[in-house]
Amino acid sequence: MDLSRSDTALVVIDPQNDVLSEHGVSWDLVGESVRENGTVENLSRLFAAAREADYGIFVSPHFLYPSDQQWQVAGPMEQMMLDTGEFARPDPAQLTQTRKAGFGVDWLEQYKPIIEDGKTVVVSPHKAWGPQTNDLVFQLRKRQASKVVLAGMLANLCVESHLRDLLEHGFEVTVVKDATAAPRHPELGDGYQAALINYGFLANAVATTKEVVDWL
Repeated sequence: MDLSRSDTALVVIDPQNDVLSEHGVSWDLVGESVRENGTVENLSRLFAAAREADYGIFVSPHFLYPSDQQWQVAGPMEQMMLDTGEFARPDPAQLTQTRKAGFGVDWLEQYKPIIEDGKTVVVSPHKAWGPQTNDLVFQLRKRQASKVVLAGMLANLCVESHLRDLLEHGFEVTVVKDATAAPRHPELGDGYQAALINYGFLANAVATTKEVVDWL
């Protein structure tokens, strides 16, 4: 993909403690994959490179409120999120009014200077995996972005679901394969390897963080 600040945005999904911190509720499932990929560090490099080159940065977060506990239908990972309190927020009030340092739904500490710099667009939360339940596509279109560099968590769930939906909306998408990670589940399998296969079939490009930083 030919990237340009005039038509390309960096989209980072769920850069939050519950899936990126060793103190997060999902670390037992995702930690090994995060460490192997250097996901935390690679996301930092992407954020910094995009900001330095003046690319638009969008964050698509995952928030679950107490009212979401009333869901009567949920898949296995959705139910796991509800049961463990992953991405749980006490109410829909502004994040800055409800969080504590290290709160699981909060941004990883090293990402806050960019996410909260007044330029980054934090879209409304997605509820399951894809952006069908938030305003990411709307916000991208309003800024005339037609190309997306996609990274974040989790590779085989939210990242792949965002990839599929963005492609269906006509965006060109590059997935940054080492700026993501996925759960390794004893029964369900290795989500990261499953995601890599589908990225290769679906995305316009699959690249490393180094390659994308050089392109930006």
